[in-house]
Amino acid sequence: MLVTGCIIAVMGTENANGDFEIVDLKVPDLPRQPQRWERDDSAAVLAKGNTKKDEERIGGGKVAIVSGLGISGDEADSLSLDLLMEFLLGEAGGSAEQQEASRISRLIIAGNSLAESAPLPSRDDLSGKRTGKRYGYDSSSYNPAPTIHLDSFLSTLLPSIPVTLLPGDSDPANVSLPQQPIHPALFPQSRAYAATAGSEEPGWFDSVTNPWEGDVDGWRLMGTGGQPVDDVYKYVDGDERLDMMESMLRWRCGAPTAPDTLWCYPFQEKDQFVIEECPHVYFVGNQPKFETTVIEGPAGQNVRLIAVPRFKERGEVVLLDMDSLDVEIVKFDVYENT
Repeated sequence: MLVTGCIIAVMGTENANGDFEIVDLKVPDLPRQPQRWERDDSAAVLAKGNTKKDEERIGGGKVAIVSGLGISGDEADSLSLDLLMEFLLGEAGGSAEQQEASRISRLIIAGNSLAESAPLPSRDDLSGKRTGKRYGYDSSSYNPAPTIHLDSFLSTLLPSIPVTLLPGDSDPANVSLPQQPIHPALFPQSRAYAATAGSEEPGWFDSVTNPWEGDVDGWRLMGTGGQPVDDVYKYVDGDERLDMMESMLRWRCGAPTAPDTLWCYPFQEKDQFVIEECPHVYFVGNQPKFETTVIEGPAGQNVRLIAVPRFKERGEVVLLDMDSLDVEIVKFDVYENT
């Protein structure tokens, strides 16, 4: 599998017609993978000169990963989101389900929290409207309901569970990669849980970039809202999303088709999408269905790949065990009495 932008080495010869005939092709393969807690220990040594002992580590929880909430502000959104919220807060199901939910230590939302907006009106549409000039807020051109609903959903969760929020292609963020964090002005209630300036303690509400890399319970996580994989899918045969994710890791490039067919910021000195450290978990949001596997590298690297489905379409949330990196799926469905 090859697409434009791959990092590869090619050996071959030029034939009589001037064409380059390939004899062999090599990819960089997975880069070095840090040991668990290695990055945390390095940061602790630089900051305070000491590290935590193994018995002082806090682990054993689970991380919930969801994408494609697609909140539009309609009443139809409420039921499935309420079911998800009650599950995450341990208010749904029996004692066994509540005990399982109590182990969830973080929620990651991998893009497309809001639904696709309506198409922009054309010049003809605008000229056809003969309305009086209005000043200030115009409810006919702006609908605050989706962001209000999302902010309410997050602020209900945040006192109990930290949230990491990645933007997606339908969210109010810049279109070109890397997408910047969704502006905190859109979250008047949730932003109270964000980290304060100058504080060493991380906030419980973490609005981050897309793509995103971070350390959770000592593991290195890397995730996107799905745009790089969706763009690669357009130019290759087959529909195996996990194979595309594996290839991108082995190419050491998180967005190989940018900027040719995927918009990105024109960096001049360095490609920001080059993967310099191998993650332990690589998740991609807004995929057609849930899939997962573990790939191995030449130096013993092991990476858990997770394709996260759209919650609005499939009602599924992924639970990642932070001890074993095993994955399970929880499905929410609304019974319709016919």
